[in-house]
This record gives sequence, C-alpha cells and structure tokens, in this order.
Amino acid sequence: MVVEEDKATKKSTQARTQPYDEGAQRVKLKMAKIKHKIAVISGKGGVGKSTVTANLAMAFATHGYVNSVGILDADITGPCIPKILGIHGQRLQSGPPGIFPVTGHLGMKVVSMDFLLPTEESPVIWRGPLKMKAIQQFLSDIVWGELDFLFIDLPPGTGDEPLSVMQLLPEMDGVVIVTIPSEVSQIVVKKAVTFAKHLNIPIIGVLENMSGFICPKCGEKVDIFKAGGGEKIAKDLAVPYLGKIPIDPEICRDSDRGSPFIIEHSNSPASKAFMDIVKKVEEFLKTRRKLAKVLQSSDEGGVEK
Repeated sequence: MVVEEDKATKKSTQARTQPYDEGAQRVKLKMAKIKHKIAVISGKGGVGKSTVTANLAMAFATHGYVNSVGILDADITGPCIPKILGIHGQRLQSGPPGIFPVTGHLGMKVVSMDFLLPTEESPVIWRGPLKMKAIQQFLSDIVWGELDFLFIDLPPGTGDEPLSVMQLLPEMDGVVIVTIPSEVSQIVVKKAVTFAKHLNIPIIGVLENMSGFICPKCGEKVDIFKAGGGEKIAKDLAVPYLGKIPIDPEICRDSDRGSPFIIEHSNSPASKAFMDIVKKVEEFLKTRRKLAKVLQSSDEGGVEK
C-alpha cells in the first residue's frame, strides 16, 4: 500500500511538482545525448549511498567508459560527491554554449550544488519548489555533452528531489537501491522499492553496502551490521539483488582525501565487488535493450499498411 495525499492537498501537490512543459522539453533534448540514466536511491540516510554512487561511477569509468561518465549530485542541501571525488571547492564554468560540469578523475563530469556555494559552511535553506527548479536546471541548462552513463545521487527518502528526477526523466533506465544489512535499514529501504514501482521506474537491483568487515591481517569476516539484509529485501519484494560491498577503512580514507578508491585499491574485495556489480548492471541494460527491440518489432508487425 502506498500512502498518498488526501484529495484536499493532492491538487496543489500536483501543481507544485509537475515540471513546466518548456523546462521538461529542454531536459529531454539534453538527456537525449546520454545513453543511460541511472539514479541511486535509499529509504534512509547513513547507508553510504553517495560513496556507492561515486565509486560505482568510477568503476564504470575504469571499465571502458573513460571520459563518458557523469554524476549529478541531486542532494541539494547536503552535497558531498565533489568531496569524495577530490573536486570540492571548484566552480562550474560558463561559456558558449552554456554552463559546463566540473571534470574529475578519468574525465568524470560532475554537477553539484557544492560548486555554487560561497563557502563550505553555507547552508541551502530552500523549500521544495526551489530545489525542484534547481534540479531541472542542472538537467536542462548544463552542457553535459554525449555520455554513456549519468548517475544521479539522490538524497534519502521519497520526497521532492527523487520525485522531481523521476518526473523529469521518465525514460530513466532504472534505479539502484542502497541498503545496509540491519533490520532498521531494511524496513525503511523497502519504501524506496515501493516508490520506484509506484512511479513505474525499473529497479536495476538492491545493493547491500557495509556488508561485513574483512580483517586485513587475518582475513576473518565480521558481520558488524548482521548479514543478508539486502538479499532478503530483494527476495521479499521480487527485485534483482546486485551484491554486497564489504566495509573497507580505505574507502573512508580515500573519500576524505578525494582519491579514487577503485583505482588506488583495485585488488581489494570491495573494489572487486563494485566491478561485479558493474557487470550485473550492464547485463540488466543489455536485457532491457533486447526486450525493447522485441516489443518494437511486435508493434511494427501489428500495424496495418
């Protein structure tokens, strides 16, 4: 069951969230140059969603997509993707034909509210409509160019920012849902799965982050936050399971330094887990393309001439 607004507020909510036709058309034109759009979401904070987004995007960049991956940091009030990628403090550059993303490691194209703030202590004190407008402009006014992948890092929950992105990008390839093994996370993250289903957005799969700690000295695994939460969610809700990312202290250290963990520690269990997930996402997209071709052929065959 999905909890929706009552009739008294539904009309005003629709008016507030429905993107302007002109803006939506600009978004469509810009996004047509990007082959795959994937959002990374979670039901709650504290599951390492932004860290997963940054490292997953970096994993794709090292997997044959150099200079062809972008990240939209859609967490308007709490942007942290630039810090993780080592480009914190930079600024978006403008010039013909518009505003350009900041470029990071391996040609990663990044857009974030962080690039627009005067200082790192400056808060963004905005209500929903302003945040929604900012996301629309990030999608429509930025010169993203031609990319193979655009990953969209969304704030926790199912509010303004996730809803805006889903409305503006109805042709999105799908969402990756991040959880941790704890039962508390499972309860809330299930809402994110239902949210995606309710909006008819494909679910690429559930990813379990912080899934056990592997001692670097003895190799013993300790399940700090229990184990199997992501797999259980996927099974209960009949969605794909992408795998688990173990806790690795180097991920935290590299994120603080702005150094690409995937490159610096390519042989670690966590890096290998990210690369396995890359392959599963590619397989999902390949299957989706095949299905689209079959449906297209079926539709064309059914047209009377």
